[in-house]
Amino acid sequence: MQNPNDLPSGVLLIDKAPGMTSHDVVAIARRQLNMKKIGHCGTLDPMATGLLMLVINRATKIQDLLMSEDKTYTGTITLGSTTSTQDKEGEIEEEKDVPELSEEEIRAAFDAHKGDFEQIPPMVSAIKKDGVPLYKLARKGLVVERKPRPVSVRDYRLDRIELPEIDFAVDCTKGFYVRTYAHDIGQKLGCGAHLSTLRRTRSGKFTLERAVPVDVLKKASREDLVNSFVSLAEISLMRGA
Repeated sequence: MQNPNDLPSGVLLIDKAPGMTSHDVVAIARRQLNMKKIGHCGTLDPMATGLLMLVINRATKIQDLLMSEDKTYTGTITLGSTTSTQDKEGEIEEEKDVPELSEEEIRAAFDAHKGDFEQIPPMVSAIKKDGVPLYKLARKGLVVERKPRPVSVRDYRLDRIELPEIDFAVDCTKGFYVRTYAHDIGQKLGCGAHLSTLRRTRSGKFTLERAVPVDVLKKASREDLVNSFVSLAEISLMRGA
């Protein structure tokens, strides 16, 4: 049996494709690297794309540290309809006409969700209630009370306004639900909204620049993937340790 200390360690940055779970990506990496000790930092919903950080071997020890860092997302909010999951994957719950909103009115709704505030996590989430993930309760049609959680939006950017769609970018703290952000902005604007696209572009000091697309991950050799690792030494330097 191989000594874990003889196996490569580090962080492998992946650009997740839509339609797959974060666990699916881990399973592919385990197969390609022929290693079991692989985890991921920060689940991405199947609909979402972008940066997924895989911690490999000894890097699993810094998983919590890496997950605690700020993140940047880009996405699209579609106004006029709310859904059961707060994103396009859910069933439409309510539809309303979208008024002729000015950029100032839209910006005011985003400004209201800047800085420190509280979010009520969506029912379709991995948060546990009495040991059971909320999404499992949601599948049974159950809705339970969720406690508001403190979050923070450091900054946001509006990239495109073509109603009913708004393209945006948001810098936020860990534990932030972009789906809930979209839903709450829709409530503020009085017409409802859901998240229709989502892409994570940054986590801490890691970006998509060195990320391996899933299609490449599926075909890459073990050697090529190991060469793509961000080493533990490099991570220490990046974090100023």
